[in-house]
Amino acid sequence: MGQTQKTNYRWTVVVLLFFATTINYLDRQVIGLLKPTLEKQFNWSEKDYSDIVMAFQAAYAVGLLAVGAFIDKLGTKLGYSLSLIVWSVAAMAHALVKGTFGFGVVRAALGAGESGNFPAAVKSIAEWFPKKERAFATGIFNSGANIGAVVAPIMVPWILGVYGWQMAFIITGAVGFVWLIFWWIYYEIPSRHKKVNTAELEYINSDAEEETAESELVEKKIAWTSLFSVRQTWALVIGKFLTDPMWYFFLFWLPSYFSSTFNLDLKKPTLPLILIYTATTAGSIGGGYLSSWFIKKGMPVFRARKTAMFIFALCVVPIFTARYATDIWQSVALISLAAAAHQAWSANIYTTASDIFPKNAVSSVIGIGGMAGSVGGILFPFFIGWILDAAKASGNITAGYNILFSICACAYIVAWLLMHFLNAKPKRIILKV
Repeated sequence: MGQTQKTNYRWTVVVLLFFATTINYLDRQVIGLLKPTLEKQFNWSEKDYSDIVMAFQAAYAVGLLAVGAFIDKLGTKLGYSLSLIVWSVAAMAHALVKGTFGFGVVRAALGAGESGNFPAAVKSIAEWFPKKERAFATGIFNSGANIGAVVAPIMVPWILGVYGWQMAFIITGAVGFVWLIFWWIYYEIPSRHKKVNTAELEYINSDAEEETAESELVEKKIAWTSLFSVRQTWALVIGKFLTDPMWYFFLFWLPSYFSSTFNLDLKKPTLPLILIYTATTAGSIGGGYLSSWFIKKGMPVFRARKTAMFIFALCVVPIFTARYATDIWQSVALISLAAAAHQAWSANIYTTASDIFPKNAVSSVIGIGGMAGSVGGILFPFFIGWILDAAKASGNITAGYNILFSICACAYIVAWLLMHFLNAKPKRIILKV
């Protein structure tokens, strides 16, 4: 008899993670598209809006610091479910808010709930995929962030125009509960899943021979504090701290940028934003594929990740020239390239963590790195609000955005260099209990 053909259920898991990430970003993107409406409704200044964004980021940062260890303890199925319930309820609660302070409260609740998405998803990838497929699988699920950002400019303006801003929050928030049904029906870890045969399970665990030195630790608890004692954790922390704020800028301020600079009507489906976030989907999947392709061609795993990330860092640099754009489509092209490069970078920085750390520490490490990115996301909006208010007061709001685009152009190169020196001789970490 011939060898049993392996099942491919792991790709079903990627689909589940993809839709969860799509919903995650749909829910957080809604407020950016409603910003012009809410500014008039509640008389917000740029600083008010920045404070609301910072409330989300602060809660997201604190959540990430704790939720990684929480998910490592509870497991991905239950941990992911609880995270989604919290963020979906918080998203819907926006409709009940009566003032600026209330928005800060519900945004904080949303941030706390949404902090569980990436630690749970990256841990799932580490459990379900060998290293040679992890970046590609991560790129696919991570592209859900972009699809969420594409769906939002189509869905939210339509709901706003027909039903009002409150229903935009209620409808988008309720979508998460639909996903939760499928998650409970179709997800389980590979060793306990009835639809995974022996051949696929062996393939999933094909890296086990490289990790025999840590096999005795698999069922043991790793001290969370020990993660801070290795340089590789700090490399991830710095990489996320410097680059995640750029993505939050793309998410929360691009609609306002196009509205103020090019008079884009955000009450209608917005083609420029759809094109930008569609490009980021290609960036996420292509970025994950590129490092996986390098590995298949014989390049060592860590060198493949570093090489790919350097290429993506260079792709962000041209956004510096957005200041010279004379029409909206030139800006769309430059921002699309930068945003796509960010998502390609993101797919690889997440995967690097699962390459270096044992599976039972992956969620914790991703949580720590994500927390650092959110701290940057707290500080950068404060700077953004100050810059844009000053630019608006001078009568030239575009000048403020030009400064911000210049910062974006430099951030990834600086992050790559610092990560390179901190992890110049990369190796897999064995954590002692």
